Order: sequence, then C-alpha cells, then structure tokens
Amino acid sequence: MEVIRTVAAMRAVRTAWQNGQKTAGFVPTMGYLHAGHISLVRRARRENDQVIVSIYVNPTQFGPHEDFTRYPRDLPRDLAMLEVEQVDYVFAPEHNEEMYPIGSATYVVLEGPIVERLEGVSRPGHFRGVATVVTKLFEIVRPTIAYFGQKDAQQAAVIQRMTSDLFLDIQIQVAPIIREPDGLAMSSRNVYLQGDDRAAATVLYRALQAARAMIDDGERNGDKIREAMRRVILAEPRAHLDYVSVCDPATMVELDEVRPPALLPLAVRIGPARLIDNFLWRADGSWEVGRQADEV
Repeated sequence: MEVIRTVAAMRAVRTAWQNGQKTAGFVPTMGYLHAGHISLVRRARRENDQVIVSIYVNPTQFGPHEDFTRYPRDLPRDLAMLEVEQVDYVFAPEHNEEMYPIGSATYVVLEGPIVERLEGVSRPGHFRGVATVVTKLFEIVRPTIAYFGQKDAQQAAVIQRMTSDLFLDIQIQVAPIIREPDGLAMSSRNVYLQGDDRAAATVLYRALQAARAMIDDGERNGDKIREAMRRVILAEPRAHLDYVSVCDPATMVELDEVRPPALLPLAVRIGPARLIDNFLWRADGSWEVGRQADEV
C-alpha cells in the first residue's frame, strides 16, 4: 500500500494505471474509519483492479459552529486498517493547501430541493463544500467507480445528481448502512457518545422501525408517518430532534401520499453528537435498512 500526500503524486499514479487500462475503485472518506467504510473498501476490492481511498477532513463542508477542529482523526490507525484490506493507494493530503491552493475561488453549487432541504437547512453551505471537494477528488483520482454509504443518503443523491449533470464519466455506487448490533448506524461521530448518550442513540433506529411498521401495515399518509417518528424521538429525554422526513429519495421533496420509492431520513442531536440515519423503501417495494458489521 502506498500513501500519497500530494495532488501531483496522486495524478502521476492515476496516469500510470489509466495507461495500463486498469479499473479503479475509489472510496472517499474523512478518516477515523469504521466497519461502514471497510464495507465500501471490500466492495471496491471485489469489483476493481485497483483500490484508492482518500482520507481528508474537508473544511468547506463544516459550518462555523460545527465540529471541524474536534472531528476525530487518527491517520496511523486508519492506515493500519486499510493495509489489512489490501488497498493499493491512500490519498491523504498533507496540507489543506493541496486541495484548496491559496486564492482558491471556485466552488461547485447545486440548486433546488435536493440541497435546500433537510441537511441543507440544518447545515447551510454543507453541500457546496461536499460537491466541491468530491469534484476535486474525482478529477485528481479519475476513478472508474466511486463508492458512498447509504447513511449519508442526501449526500449520495447530491453526488449522483452532480455527476450526471456534469457528464462525469464515473459510476456512483451506494452501499447499505452498517449497523451496530443494537441498530445504531456506524459513524465516526459515534465516538462522541458515552454512557447514557450511547444508549439513547438507538432512538433513531427505533423511530425508523416504527415508520416502517406503519407503512408495512398499509399507512400511506406522509404526515402520520412523520408524526410517528417524531413521537418516538421526543419520548427520549436525551434526544433533540432536528428533522424527520418521508421524501422522494432523488429530490428530497416531501411526500404527502407515500408510495415507493421513498426515503425516511432523520437527524437527532444527543449530547455532543449530531446523528443521521434513514431507511429506504425501494421502488420494488423492498426495504434497505442496513446490515450488521459481521455481515460485511
């Protein structure tokens, strides 16, 4: 495994494997890896000749009062995990100036409900930062396939929309959420959860289960399903609700009458952690609710 710290070096590697007509799977991350990231890496390993993982905590997707400075970081730990998975290259820019040279003034901006709702309301400017850094990474790495997790469902939809709109010759694959045995979606931010906060965090999964049960029983009124999720969240004293939604998974527009496909995303603050999760009701009527780490 080779660790690459500059854009120039990554481009040189990319040119070499492109000339050799090798396919490359790319997993962009912000580090502090967990089983969810590893599930993406393993899929990329199965489906490609080369596997590249990026580790970069992107400052432009954090708001002024968010957790950029305290976001968990442990590069030696991450590299050890990726070595075990036989990753070929890790692109870990050494300085922010590698990704945002002094004087940078260009950003990628999407418009419409896909970026204006849900996370777009709670985290103004977040998707501008995401779209910009992902576009830069795609240009630097030039992967055949890029892999993202379903936990960040709105982010994945934004990246799919951006890739299509800009005619980028990259396949986007979205893989299932990986969950702890008690249902909590794996996240680097779970490290913030201690004691009673960790136990309370399962309320997101319980709210989603309640919504799924209503839909499976035939409920189609979007307001009633959203209210059921709210009730579960509000019954947990440590939980502070940000949003619940039943929306179109491609546009994030709320659904009044719920028919598949439908996305059920929610965001909740518990202690110092802001947690997101979702279930996806697919077009064929089946559910994507994630899986446990031992199923990866």
